[in-house]
Amino acid sequence: MVSFRLDGKVAAVTGASRGIGQAIAQTLAEYGAEVVLVSRKIEALNAVAQEITAAGGKAFPLASNMGDIGGVKQLCNSIKEKYGRLDILVNNAAANPYFGEMEGIDEAAWDKTLNVNLKGPFFLIQGAIPLMKAAGGGAIVNVASINGIRPADLQGVYSITKGALITMTKAYAKELAKHKIRVNALLPGLTDTHFASALFKNKSIHDTVVAKIPMGRGAEPSEMVGAVLYMVSDASSFTTGACIICDGGVLA
Repeated sequence: MVSFRLDGKVAAVTGASRGIGQAIAQTLAEYGAEVVLVSRKIEALNAVAQEITAAGGKAFPLASNMGDIGGVKQLCNSIKEKYGRLDILVNNAAANPYFGEMEGIDEAAWDKTLNVNLKGPFFLIQGAIPLMKAAGGGAIVNVASINGIRPADLQGVYSITKGALITMTKAYAKELAKHKIRVNALLPGLTDTHFASALFKNKSIHDTVVAKIPMGRGAEPSEMVGAVLYMVSDASSFTTGACIICDGGVLA
């Protein structure tokens, strides 16, 4: 029988304080994993951890900035000190500080977008490799976006980073397969999160985007977790380098 259980696994989820990251963390805990909750603000992580423990799960909140390499290294060290291993990593943290045509972006916004969306995940995977080797293998999921395949209007730089994250997923998948470490990607479409609040609050923009979705609506964060659960569980034991698209049919 196919099993989605994660009992005895140690998982780390970045951007776990809200939205898709929170939904993923709660589901991994529900299926038996002990989840390291990662985000910049410890107060928000504590609230998520309390919800998980109240439901009978295990969670360890750990504040860290994925746009800072020092924070990434400290996160890996903290996981090593507490657990000595890592079985699952979900790179979900993201930034999109600039909304507009690319000719108007400044260097600071460019750097923040690339640091959080690409540099942070790259070096977090690098730091996770020895922890996963110690566990005898592992599963990594990078939360990219359908914008990485079809750039969205006024989100050019964000789309560039997500396209690069997809390529990074495939490159790491090839390199790490020999270590029994699988690397896959989730590509969400429009999802009702704080991150996408600018789109949901502006009715004109929202209606224009939704008109392009065959299912006629945006997704809830909870609708992303099934694909992630598949990718991190033994149900996907022969799946690596894949991109699972959850977009209501936009790219169909």
